[in-house]
Amino acid sequence: MNEFNLPSKSIVYVMDAYCGWCWGFSERMGEFEAANRHRVAVTAISGGLFVGERARPITDYPHIPEANARIARLTGVVFDDAYNGLFEDGNLVMDSLGAGAGFAVLRAQAPERAVHWAHELQAAFYSRGLGLSDPATIAGIAAANGLDEAAVLRDLKSDAGKTQAQADFALARRLGVTSYPTLIFVDGGTVHQLPATGTAPSVLNQKLDTLLADVRASA
Repeated sequence: MNEFNLPSKSIVYVMDAYCGWCWGFSERMGEFEAANRHRVAVTAISGGLFVGERARPITDYPHIPEANARIARLTGVVFDDAYNGLFEDGNLVMDSLGAGAGFAVLRAQAPERAVHWAHELQAAFYSRGLGLSDPATIAGIAAANGLDEAAVLRDLKSDAGKTQAQADFALARRLGVTSYPTLIFVDGGTVHQLPATGTAPSVLNQKLDTLLADVRASA
């Protein structure tokens, strides 16, 4: 029985669009997904890092610039000037429910590109300094990627996106995920955690090879 309502064998990337470590892992995750999507289902869900009382202006988290510098050193990812300027402005509220809603409505139109939508959202924030609760940001991503922009705006306005985002958060908790990014292999009701940030693609692929071989051996 598949208690998580996922394909029988799945890779699930649990991320948050406002998570700097997820931005640091984004390119590596794209490479891993491209290398393995032909043999196992791959999806992404929002974890819900900044929700409830944690959904606050970016300047309420003064540790972030130092953490970003460390992420950049370890992963090579770039935090662009437009994003860094948000700390001077101080008005942007990091609200993972809004970001998760945007991610959900993009994923609904092209679920097979879930990892791509995660990257696009993070690029909008960390490269272009755009707020992810702004419908214009999500509509811009949709238009640039050939999606139905009107449908995206309609789903955001109807709160369908927020409903799905909350379902994502709940699924992340059921999968036992408490930090981001987390990469897992789900085999029915069994969850196996894969290494994430800082892991070489060859190591990720070898770990998945082992898990898929174990599944075949137990079938």
